[in-house]
Formats: sequence, C-alpha cells, structure tokens
Amino acid sequence: MPASPSARSPGWHPLSLLLILSLWLTLPGNLPFWLALWRLPEHEGWRVAAPLLTWLGVVWGGTLLLLALTAWRWWLKPWGLFLILAVAAGSYFIASYGIVIDSSMIANVAHTDWRETLDLLSWPMAGAFVVGVLLPGAWWWRQPVRRVPAGRLVLQQLGLGLLGVMVAAVVLWLGFQDAATLMRNHKPLRYMLNPHNTLYAGAQLAFKEGLGAAAQADAPLITVAPDARLHTPVTDPDQAPLIVLVVGETVRAANFGLQGYARDTTPGLRALKAQGPGTLVYFDQVRSCGTNTHTSLPCLFSIQGRDGVGQESRHENLLDVLQRAGLAVVWLDNQSGCKGVCARVPTVSLRDENDPRCPDGECPDDVLLERLPEAVASLDPARRARGTVVVMHQMGSHGPAYHRRSTPALKAFQPECTDASLPRCSPQSIVNAYDNSIRQTDQLLSRTITWLSQQTRPTALLYVSDHGESLGENGLYLHGMPYSLAPPEQTHVPMLTWVSDPLAQSRGWGRDCLGARAHEALSHDHVFGTVLTLSGVRTQAVPANRHALSACR
Repeated sequence: MPASPSARSPGWHPLSLLLILSLWLTLPGNLPFWLALWRLPEHEGWRVAAPLLTWLGVVWGGTLLLLALTAWRWWLKPWGLFLILAVAAGSYFIASYGIVIDSSMIANVAHTDWRETLDLLSWPMAGAFVVGVLLPGAWWWRQPVRRVPAGRLVLQQLGLGLLGVMVAAVVLWLGFQDAATLMRNHKPLRYMLNPHNTLYAGAQLAFKEGLGAAAQADAPLITVAPDARLHTPVTDPDQAPLIVLVVGETVRAANFGLQGYARDTTPGLRALKAQGPGTLVYFDQVRSCGTNTHTSLPCLFSIQGRDGVGQESRHENLLDVLQRAGLAVVWLDNQSGCKGVCARVPTVSLRDENDPRCPDGECPDDVLLERLPEAVASLDPARRARGTVVVMHQMGSHGPAYHRRSTPALKAFQPECTDASLPRCSPQSIVNAYDNSIRQTDQLLSRTITWLSQQTRPTALLYVSDHGESLGENGLYLHGMPYSLAPPEQTHVPMLTWVSDPLAQSRGWGRDCLGARAHEALSHDHVFGTVLTLSGVRTQAVPANRHALSACR
C-alpha cells in the first residue's frame, strides 16, 4: 500500500520557513533601502560593497531575531502574512512617493478615510500588491508545517534568535564606522528599514492612542487662559464682529501667488490686496507645526504650539477659550474630520450632506461659503450678539489626486496629472494640477472676503495652511516627513489676514500695524494669539510676541 501524502510530505520545519521568510523580508522587502544605498554618491563603484554587506547582515540578523521571538508555530501563518503585507505596503509607498515610515505616517494611514484611500489607487499599486503580497502570501499560506515538540521548538527558535544577534553584532562591529557615518549623514535611511521601523512606529502609535489616550480620557479638562474675556464688550448686536478662520490643506508657500510665485495662482487675492476694501496682509515667513494634518491641526489650536507636539494632554484649545469668553463658535468641515479640535463646539460636516455637487461625499470648497450664513444663523443668539468665530476646514490641495481639487472653470494650467502614481506623470503636469488646486483656494478666500466686506458688522478673515507638500523635489512626493528631516516645501506655508475697515476703525488699527510683522519669521504658534486679537479677546496667557498682529495690540 503506498504511503499517504502526509507521510511522504511531512511539511516544512518551522525554522526552515522562518529562514525563507527572513530572506524575503530582508531582500525584496527592503528593496527601496538597498536601492537608496546603491545610489548614494559617496558609494560609487566598489565603495558600495562594504556598507551594503554591513547592512545586509544587520537587517537579516535583526529580522531573524524578530521572527524567532514572535513567529511561533501556533500563529506562524497569519503573522507571516501580515509581515509580507507590511513590507510590501511600506516598500511601495517609499519607492513611489519618497516617504519614510514613522509614527506620524502610521497615524496618517490609520486616520485616512475611504475617500482618501481611493485617491491612492492605481495600476502600479495593484501590480505591487500582486507581486509583493498575493503571490508570496499564497505560497506562504499553502505550505504545510511540521509539528515539532513545544520544548524543542522553543530551544530551536531561541537559537535562531541568538544566531540573528550574532550575525548582526559581528557585521556591525566590522563595519561600524561606515554604518554610523551613513546613518548620521543620511538620516532618512533609518526610517526605511522594513518591517522593523513599521512595527516600531505602529507600537508607538498604539501606545499613544491606546494606553495614552485611555489615560487622558479619564483626566479632567485643563483650563487654558482662565482670564480670557472680551476687551470691549459689544453693546449693539448688529456690530458684533464676525471672524472667519480658514484652515487650508496641503498648500505650500512656494506655489502661492502672493508669495511671489512666477505663476499667478492667487488672482482673486491679488486683486483684493491691490484695491481693497479692507486691509489684506500676507505673511511670507510662516512655518507649520508639523508635516501632516494629524499633527498640525491640533497644534494650530493649542496654546502650547509646537512645544506640545507629541505630548498627550487634556488642555482646552482655542475654540474652548473663545466660547468661554462668550463668543459663538462653529466648525464647518470639508475634510475627514477635525482631529478632536471641534469636539466641544457646533460642527457641520459637508460630507454628511446629500449634495449633487459632492460626488463620493467630497464637495468643492466653495460650498463652505454657501453653508456659512446658515451655520452662523443657527448659533445661540446671545453669543452671536457678542461676536462669532467660524472655522472653515478645507479639502484644499490634498494629494495625490490634485486634479480632483479644482473645478473645470479654474483649470488654467494644462495638462494635469490624473494618475495617483505621481512618478508616472511629468513633473510639469503634477505642478499644473497642484497649481489649479491653489486657484480653487484663491477663489474660496477671495469670495469669502468679498462676502465679509458686504456685511454691516465688523469682519475679518485669517487663512493658514496646515502643512506644505513635496511635488517631486529630490524624489519626494506628498508630505509627512519627520519634522527634523522635512524639506521647506513641507513646512513653509502661506498665511494671510484680511481686516474690514469697520473692524480696523473700531479697534483703532492702521494699515501699518496690521502689516508690521508681514516679513518676520512666524509659525503656527502665532495663530492662537492672532485669532484672539481679531476676536477682541484678551488674556495674559499668550505672550505678546505670539500674536501676528502684536503691533496692533
């Protein structure tokens, strides 16, 4: 009688599968890292051999240790499949957009909604999924695994982990000087190692938003600026000021017309600045809190500013202070949410509305202005009689589908890149699509200012982008680089304010004081105090130099 299939093929020993998986994760799983090493100018010719061999040993040894400690037979298949998926996804986005993986990038992924995910879909991504996940994952899942006594398996896997430590330690000792110099001179490389960096960043985020957030959720809300109050209370409700804060999305200063960009991407604002009414001031040296919305948006509204980035806290934000001073506050959102900033104020989300102009729930930003009067009218009349602050959170220039961020009438620059895989487009077509999206922002801002100038009450507008964007410079696309490594394209953002003549007159402000800091180095840290100044709210909690309009105080 012939032997049964199971007798002829007892399956793979778990350690054999781990060795195969370690080679897959180390070599193709880190292809962008190996290519980046190969292309470094100081490693031309034979000089690339030493660092390449050193890092091959370090990465393979570290991967062996990781698998030996975590990939046990009882969950070997699902864990291995997850690692295959993680390295494929990380490698694809690193290779396609030049990004790196850290906790803030993992947070971006975790907080991305399905509409933003659709913007990323492309044929190259599908191909990468087939080659990097489907084929190796199917092979991995189908392999039989030999049963090994638990005690023996523990000793064998610990031995495998020890082998990994020894390999990594020996090659690092032999090539330490080159390895240390490499990571010191090319810091982005340290964020490209798969799957180690992805797992580390994910663990950081899980702790921060899991245990850290749970601990903060039970903590009481800490009062900010307890002395905040209206400097000059309004006696006539018809003269209560209306302040609009527009939070832009992914607009960099380099492509903003008022910054001096060669293209006129802000024709509406340029015309208003030249003619009035009111005073429009553009601040040309503003730096963002972070390089992604998840970081920058809460920072914009925090009294701690950039000093508080990465610190979990239960402090009140700017909107809480405005409400406690007696003002009416409302948040209008055309994005995927306010990252907790608007949790305690009335909120209107355009994505919740059934508007035929909003396919897949995404509206043109101009709809924000259409909803503004109705949103203001719905607020508490007693608060509106003291003053109103409206926050409009844009879709802006969110990538990579920049072409979807502008309406046909505003597509002045052609041809546009319409491919989610930006490297497949010509550099000029990417810039064209991006510049058209800024013209959409220009239209929203200029129309909002025009509407505000027609109101009988005192009005003002403040606009600032949450972060910038890379459009292919030095191989980088999108945003989200670690702040210390981020290029200026991701941190230098446009900011402007417009003040109506009635508001300026009621406060005794002249054009000189409004524009006194237009060319000074400012940042998102100045938004908190500037909104308070425009709203007529005084507090000693914000230093005078943290107001962009401090010369008017």
